[in-house]
Amino acid sequence: QVQLTESGGGSVQAGGSLKLSCKASRYDWNIQRMAWFRQPPGKEREGVAQIYTVIGMTNYADSVKGRFTISRDNAKNTLYLQMNSLKPEDTALYYCAAGPYGHSLRERDFNFWGQGTQVTVSS
Repeated sequence: QVQLTESGGGSVQAGGSLKLSCKASRYDWNIQRMAWFRQPPGKEREGVAQIYTVIGMTNYADSVKGRFTISRDNAKNTLYLQMNSLKPEDTALYYCAAGPYGHSLRERDFNFWGQGTQVTVSS
C-alpha cells in the first residue's frame, strides 16, 4: 500500500498562485502515472492533470491548460501542481492519485488516493 499525503492548499484571491505537493510513502514500480483531481463544491470529481513517472509526459484538462503545471521529483517521491492565474471556479478539494500505466484521466484508473487539500479562490 502506498500512502499519499497532499499539502499546500489554502485561500487566495483571483489571479494568485498556489503550489500543491503530494508525498508518496514509498516507491512502487507499479505506479506509472500520478495525477491531480479536484472536486468543486456540489460537483463530481474531475481530472486536472497527469504525469507519466518514467517518461515525464504530461496531460492537462482544457480548463487549466496554460495556467497549471504538473511535475514530479522522483528522488523525493513527490508530485507537485503549480497553479497560476487562479480563478474562483478553481475552488475545490484537490486530490493526488497514483496508478498503473494508462491514457485516460479517469478516477477508476488510479488505485491510490490522498485525503485531499482545499483550495479556495475568492473574487
